Amino acid sequence: MAISNFANRCFGLTLCLLLVYVGARETPNFKFRAVNLGGWLVTEGWIKPSLFDGVPNKDLLFGTQVQFKSVKLGTYLCAEGGGGSIIVANRTSASGWESFKLWRTTNVKYQFKVFNGQFIGQGVGLDAVAVANTPGSTETFEIIRNTQDNKRVQIKGPNGMFLQAKTQDRVTVDFQGDPGWGDDSPAVFVLSIVNTLQGEYQITNGYGPEKATKVMNDHWNSFIVEDDFKFMSKNGINSVRIPVGWWIASDPAPPSPFVGGSLKALDRAFTWAEKYGLKVIIDLHAAPGSQNGFEHSASTDGSQEWGKTQENIDLTVSVIEFLASRYASREGLAAVELINEPLSPGVSLETITKYYRAGYDAVRKHSPTAYVIMSNRLGPANSTELFPLANRLRHTVIDVHYYNLFSSEFDTMTVQQNIDFVYNNRSQQLNSITRANGPLTFVGEWVAEWQVQGASQADYQRFAKAQLEVYGRASFGWAYWTLKNVNNHWSLQWMIQNKYIQL
Repeated sequence: MAISNFANRCFGLTLCLLLVYVGARETPNFKFRAVNLGGWLVTEGWIKPSLFDGVPNKDLLFGTQVQFKSVKLGTYLCAEGGGGSIIVANRTSASGWESFKLWRTTNVKYQFKVFNGQFIGQGVGLDAVAVANTPGSTETFEIIRNTQDNKRVQIKGPNGMFLQAKTQDRVTVDFQGDPGWGDDSPAVFVLSIVNTLQGEYQITNGYGPEKATKVMNDHWNSFIVEDDFKFMSKNGINSVRIPVGWWIASDPAPPSPFVGGSLKALDRAFTWAEKYGLKVIIDLHAAPGSQNGFEHSASTDGSQEWGKTQENIDLTVSVIEFLASRYASREGLAAVELINEPLSPGVSLETITKYYRAGYDAVRKHSPTAYVIMSNRLGPANSTELFPLANRLRHTVIDVHYYNLFSSEFDTMTVQQNIDFVYNNRSQQLNSITRANGPLTFVGEWVAEWQVQGASQADYQRFAKAQLEVYGRASFGWAYWTLKNVNNHWSLQWMIQNKYIQL
């Protein structure tokens, strides 16, 4: 009996030691107080709008959504049925079928993608149709803008003649000569811009390869510099989350229109981080085909194509493996985030789970200790849906993003209501995914900005303090969006320098 009790105690002690070891292995030795280096290696125009200043026709970038209204008829061009048929000009108001996405081929030449994905072209009898699934020379038009009023345009077809709305039900590419700019011209349209994208694809396509190479490398060399890492280390930041795009794995010769140079910038970031004692989280922010259709995922025209084919999933896994193999031996590497903000339901749970497992294995080939971060899906998704996968794997982290923005529920909130929302709702949301035996939790993006107008510095200080307190309870840590931004409250550097935030 004594031997049995001794054996049981030894087994219990061994089990306890094992659990302590696993717990220590799974929990980082410090909380990550990070900042995102957003707008650096993956372009977001709103962060630094001046990057686009030199692009000709910079309001008509790749993916811009536009509408055309006939000045003579007073009605809008429309892809009948949303595509696959003729183009008409019989709509008195404009919505989806009356909107076209621009595919920019030169500074003035474009292809028009309609609602169902086809492209406007010149059909039989010179009628304008939208039947081509892949655009070519017969689907390429020149937009000529009036020098006095650039909202007035003429659309020159591939045959050298102009698109004209002859009647509401007949649109052709056969106006010859000078259409003029008068209200009675069937070949003059009023251009309305519905939506624009200012991402990496748009800026590199807009400048063209030669100029884009210089513009982007100048930006990468100047936007984030060594002194920024020194500043962060002196002001309570111990790590950086660095968004990168999938094309970085093909540097120095990535697929067009992307240009080389971002990989060298990432190498420098590691060197600076290690010099000043900061850790690095590599975040695949833009996946091939775009995982959410937003400009920050380098979407071409707002479409979300990632995950629809095994090919782009396999390519994404290879990008993760490239990054893991390149930086696994670096002292600064703390974690690899497999993808940022996949959008539900466009990306299914089955697809993202399969990818996360493959991405995890790719990281583990090169590093047994780097944390692997899995971003929760945006949209109608369960915040704990990744637990069945993450619970089975070592050193995993679930990333959630909390903004008191981007939803109508915040539009009318007062200062105190926003602060209460953080202490109550956000705290509850974070608690629901922070479990003793579950994956670690990471508030990978948050910001001390809101919809409140005319808030004082003291109001912002209280709002920031509330978020720091609540998000500081995340078992992995948090990351502010962003270090630098022309919008002051989005810039952690500005917020610290002006005493809005104290770490």
